[in-house]
Amino acid sequence: MEVAAKKLRVSEKVFGSRTTEGCTSPGNVRQKGIPMTRNKVAVEYYMEGFRRSDHGMVLSCLADGVEWVIPGMFHITGKEAFDKEIENEAFVGSPSIEIMRMTEESNVVVAEGAVQCVRRDGGRLNALFCDVFEMEDGKIRRLTSYLMEVKEPA
Repeated sequence: MEVAAKKLRVSEKVFGSRTTEGCTSPGNVRQKGIPMTRNKVAVEYYMEGFRRSDHGMVLSCLADGVEWVIPGMFHITGKEAFDKEIENEAFVGSPSIEIMRMTEESNVVVAEGAVQCVRRDGGRLNALFCDVFEMEDGKIRRLTSYLMEVKEPA
């Protein structure tokens, strides 16, 4: 919990406590000392919106007609459908999301990381992800999420 609280304090320094002001560059955002591009800032802002379960924050980062694909699980289109997945009925509370690496080329940002959350049935989801964001004018046009659940050793 201490790590999550520390991350929230850091994100508040970057994005502030106001969360629905829009998916725009909050100023001098840096990743490992290097200024982040507009696209990377949008992805980080989007992730912070999920960490806070802040629908407005997440939706402000999406282009009209956004698509989200998790191969083998679902394919949704549009902000309304996306909005329903921000707080999925299978889970309770907000997820813990850690981005380990973010890379960008052209208008594609790839974020690798880990996510943990509590399932409604009392279990926990512990997964690694690789999200591929196709960007358009600083907004997420298409997201393909590759997920791998990490099971505890028996």
